[in-house]
Amino acid sequence: MPRRTAPRALLLLTGELLCWWVALALLWLVLITTVDTLERIVGASCAAVGALLARTGRRAVTWR
Repeated sequence: MPRRTAPRALLLLTGELLCWWVALALLWLVLITTVDTLERIVGASCAAVGALLARTGRRAVTWR
């Protein structure tokens, strides 16, 4: 199996993290009742942490 080049691997990493972040941020927005600036900041931050954890967990399970 050929190794991925560095730019392609970085693009795949960025794409996966962005997809996870969007999904988790939308879930956050669906679950809260009021949408103000502080809620958006907290939601974006939690979604970013969740995206990193989801990526790490997926890699641990698939051994890639």
